[in-house]
This record gives sequence, C-alpha cells and structure tokens, in this order.
Amino acid sequence: MASLQELRQKLDEVDDQIVKLYEERMSICEQVGEYKISAGRKVLDRQREKEKLQDVAGKVTSEVNKKGIKELYQQLMSMSRKLQYRQLVKAGALGHLPFIEIEGLKAQSARIVFQGTEGAYGQAAMQNYFGRECNSYYVQTFRDAMEAIEEGAADYAVLPIENSSAGSVNEMYDLLVEFENYIVGETIIPITHTLAGLPGSSLRDIDRVYSKAEALMQTSRFLGEHKGWQQISVENTAIAAKKILDEKDKTQAAVCSAYAAHIHGLEVLSEGINDEKNNSTRFIIVTNQKIFIKGAKKISICFELPHESGSLYHLLSHFIYNDLNMTRIESRPIEGRSFEYRFFIDFEGNLEDAAVKNAIRGLREESRSLKILGNY
Repeated sequence: MASLQELRQKLDEVDDQIVKLYEERMSICEQVGEYKISAGRKVLDRQREKEKLQDVAGKVTSEVNKKGIKELYQQLMSMSRKLQYRQLVKAGALGHLPFIEIEGLKAQSARIVFQGTEGAYGQAAMQNYFGRECNSYYVQTFRDAMEAIEEGAADYAVLPIENSSAGSVNEMYDLLVEFENYIVGETIIPITHTLAGLPGSSLRDIDRVYSKAEALMQTSRFLGEHKGWQQISVENTAIAAKKILDEKDKTQAAVCSAYAAHIHGLEVLSEGINDEKNNSTRFIIVTNQKIFIKGAKKISICFELPHESGSLYHLLSHFIYNDLNMTRIESRPIEGRSFEYRFFIDFEGNLEDAAVKNAIRGLREESRSLKILGNY
C-alpha cells in the first residue's frame, strides 16, 4: 500500500493538471463572452447548462461521483458566467440602472412624513436625521406614509425597519416591494419604553395596556409580571399614549416613550421597562426618486428565486466572487405562491463601484426578478 506522502504527491500531480485545464477552460470562456457581447446573447443559458450536467454525470460510474461531478461543473459554469458578467460590465452593457447620484438631500425645503402622532419614535428619528426645525406631519399607518411620498404629498418618509430586540418590521419589507419608493438614508435611535397612565393612577389600577405590537414584545418580561393585564396592539406607541389621554380611563396604560407621555399629559408609572436595555431601532429615509447621496456605502436589494435546489446558494456566490460584504438577509413569503419566498439583502457598496455593477448584473440575470431598494 502506498504511503500517505506518496498519495499526496499523486494528488498534487493531478491538481497541477486540473489547474492548467482550468485556466485553459476559462480562456475559452472569455472568448465565449466576447462572442456573446458582439452577438447580443444572454450569458445564462439554462438549457445548455442542464444538458452539460447530464452529459458529465453520464461519464462517471458511481452515484457518489455523479453528484460530485455535477456540483463541480455547476461551480465551473458559475465561474464562467461571473467572468462573462464582468466582461459585459466592462463593455458598458450593465443595462438600465437609472439611479442618480446627488450631493445631499434638500432637507430645508422638504416636507417629511412619519407614522404615529406627536411624541412617536418616528418623530424622534426624523428630528435626529433632519433636525428639529423640519417641516413635517404624521399619518396613521406605514401604508399612508408610503402613499404620501408616492403621490408627492411629502418628499420623504421616516419609517422603522428593524429593532435590535424585536427584529424586522415585516410590513416595511412588503411595502418596499409594492411601492416605487426608494431608501436614501437611515438613522438609528435608542428606544426606552415607559409605562404611562393618567395622572393620579397607579400600577394597581391598570388592567389594560396599549402599544405597538413590537413595543409589547420588547417589554414582555415586565408585562408578564402582571398576569391580569390585557395587552392590546395599536398602530404606534404615541397613538397608545394619546388614546389613554382621550379616553380618560384610569384602568388603561400605554407603553410609550417618556417624551410621548409628557406630550400627552400622562404620568410615568414605571420607567425603563425594556427587556433589552440596549434597545434601538433603525429607521429608513424613503423617497419616490431613484437617487443616492454621493459616498453612500450600503445597498439594499430584493429578489425572487427559481424554485429549484441550490438557487439561493448560487445567487449568494455573486457577493463572494465580487468581494462584497453582505450584512443582512431576510426572507418574506410571496403572496399567492405557497412556500415561495422573496429575499431581502443589505450589502456594503456604492452603485458606482465596478464590483457592485458586476454583482448586480449577475443577480439580475440569474434571479427571477431583482429590485434595487436603495443606496444610502
């Protein structure tokens, strides 16, 4: 029997041949790319790849090797496509990507909308990004805010998309797909919840607590200590505070910010009731224009996938190949298509970067659909 060292030497000899053949193959693929550019052909040819996989699988004997050779050739063909996408981008054939670079947002002359009412965390996020003197108004729902900017009633909307303890605001992802609105900025603010009631009330009086669903989740430990309290979800923490004031019922309380409690004349019954003390929420700045601020460093996209094995794996490989750092991935069910999902991804980059253009070209070709949600 050969020694381990001898076997490794044989592997090295085979690997040297594989490397040489790989370079030869990629050189031919580069020529294929040049032909496709001149002939206006698409890079991805699913039927050709399917036939190729069947052909190579038929040339090996064992079932284990059939699976292995298919995986190997899937990778080889993937590398070939990525090379050709790079050639296409270099030749100026990225396709329509109509985002305009600007120096900055015109905040002074802009009208800004947030969801909730006076004292909402959305108002705090808006002031954190645009300043306290901005021209603003509020609406009841996230959809109302998205409609306001789509119709031109407002220039920008400030909306929550992610909380550090409660996770994503799923409705926002769905609305970003539904509306032709785009992310141009973001801001993160700390979230500190209080329990607020009518002046003169106490914890002993309370039997119903109102707040946004996420806020109730974020204070579940405190609320769980009061088994008799009914928890009722409303659109916004500040709306919950206003409800307590309007209905003047001492048995009701709101989970809201201390600022919202002050604005609506409520008394803070318990402070700092968050489960997670370092709680924060990320808000996005959304507009109806395809613009991005010069120097933007984060891109958000969404896409649907062919409903077949390995499709997500192959799509994500475009980030690896182009040395792009993916910072977040979410999935949402696609309405009307059972057990099929739309994926939302954040990654570092700017739409002017060559690596980003390469990745987007590949993603656009190989996904079922692709939408750039914003560069900010």
